[in-house]
This record gives sequence, structure tokens and C-alpha cells, in this order.
Amino acid sequence: MMNRDEVKGITRELTVQVMILGACVTLMWILEILDQILPYSLDQYGILPRTAIGLRGIPFAPFLHGGFRHLFSNTVPFLILGWLVMLRRTSDFFAVSLLAILIGGFGTWLFGSPGYHIGASGVIFGYLGFLMLRGYFERSFFSMLFSVVVAFFYGGLLWGVVPNQLGISWEGHLFGFLGGVVAAKLLARKR
Repeated sequence: MMNRDEVKGITRELTVQVMILGACVTLMWILEILDQILPYSLDQYGILPRTAIGLRGIPFAPFLHGGFRHLFSNTVPFLILGWLVMLRRTSDFFAVSLLAILIGGFGTWLFGSPGYHIGASGVIFGYLGFLMLRGYFERSFFSMLFSVVVAFFYGGLLWGVVPNQLGISWEGHLFGFLGGVVAAKLLARKR
């Protein structure tokens, strides 16, 4: 049975996690609202492959979306998978996000198809890669079971890393996923 201090600690940690995820999603929604009402498109701050100006899109692209439908389709998995990344340590969220943004962004910049690449899906795929491969790198029963459960519920997303739909940045998905795999390797707790 948990004592009062343990309950307070869990409540405090959960509050911090909700605030972090809420701030990220709020920023995405504010930017999309601005994108809809401003006389110019914020999407120009996305990743434009193999151009010097396209490099600036690496940190900005995950917060920009191609309309409310695109944003909504990224919001729910961002919240769920982002929170699952935080379950063990809230700090994992920042490390995985950063690696997914950097590896996903540079990979997209190097190999992406022409046009602006925007959206949080590369980061979402980073979370997926982290959660699915953490068990492999840690080799603990709980981590492997957790990875299998995530793969069962979200493994269908992996079709997003192959070029199967026009206008979808499969490159961002693929390299974001690889960023999550790198994060799983670097953050693994060895037994």
C-alpha cells in the first residue's frame, strides 16, 4: 500500500506530464489557427529537402500542420504515445523527442521528396520506435511485454514508413522511427 508521500509524488509527476503534453499540443493548435488566419502560410517554415533554408524546418516542422484534419490526426497518437514514453521517466520524453526531431529532420532533409515536410508524425513514429524497441535493448520481461503490447496496438502504423500515399512524408516517418530506435538504444537500462 502506498503512503501519502508516494501518492503525492505520483500525482505531482502526472501533473507535470499532463502540463508538458498539453503545452506541446496547445502550441501546435495555436500555430495552426495562426496559419489559417495569417495572410501567409507558416508551412514555409517546414523542412524543404536539400536546401539551406530547409534546415531551419528541422525544429519547426513537428509543430506545423497542413490543416486541422492533419493536426487532429496527429494529436491523439502524440498524446497517447508521448505519455507512454513518459511512463517510466518524464525525462525520456525530451530525449526521445529531441532524437526523433533531429534524426527524423535531417533524414527527411537529406532524402525527402521535393516540397515542404511538416507535422508531428515523425516524432510520433519516433515514440513508436522507442516503445517497440526498448524491450529489445533492455531485455527485461516488463520492457519486452510492454513493447509487444505497443506493437499489438500501434504496429499498424509501421505501414507509414513505406511510400504508399501521395502527400504523406514517409521519409519523416521512417527517419523519425529510426530516431526512436536510437533513443531506445541510448536510454536502455541494462540488467
